[in-house]
Amino acid sequence: MKLKELESILQDCEVFDDPKIQYEQYPTTAHLAARMLYTADTVYDDIEDKVVADFGSGCGILSIAANILGAGYSVGFDIDPDAIRIARENAEEFEVDIDFVMTDLSRDTTMFDKFHFDTIVMNPPFGTKTKGIDMVFLKKAVELAGTAVYSLHKTSTRDHIQKKAKEWGVDFEVVAEMKFDVPMMYKFHKKKSVDIAVDFLRFSKKQR
Repeated sequence: MKLKELESILQDCEVFDDPKIQYEQYPTTAHLAARMLYTADTVYDDIEDKVVADFGSGCGILSIAANILGAGYSVGFDIDPDAIRIARENAEEFEVDIDFVMTDLSRDTTMFDKFHFDTIVMNPPFGTKTKGIDMVFLKKAVELAGTAVYSLHKTSTRDHIQKKAKEWGVDFEVVAEMKFDVPMMYKFHKKKSVDIAVDFLRFSKKQR
């Protein structure tokens, strides 16, 4: 499958009908989702036939992309029951078999004992509402991924994340610099849309 084709398919994903600012719910665009998963699959061979988890899965677009690209098993985790509902409806619409699990990633410690993930993909909250939540997501993902973690983070946090990756003993790579388009979604938004500079990052376990 070509990148453009994947992006075109993902355009049909429904997004939040009533986004919740406390969870920093901004939908991942088809453009970004397609590039993230296509790169993880074609460049690094981290999707096809792999167990792929999506942390903070929202409306399920990353999980659906992983499934379309041939993931062996795809599962999404989110704290919000409304997001889980939309994600399940999207999966049904796309006729893909994905599990979506409601859990608080920042607190749950036993939930993941029964899972073994090869790859974790995510567009975590940026940490503007709950300070440091982006790093909570990232640390959990790095601990649980067997091979690699793919994640979007504000470019302004790159140095901090690089230090943390070193601390955690994982390899860190900036795969691409991207623009995250934030549309006017919440009352405090003054502009029609704002582009935020984000890094598409890959973390992998150091080779022994």
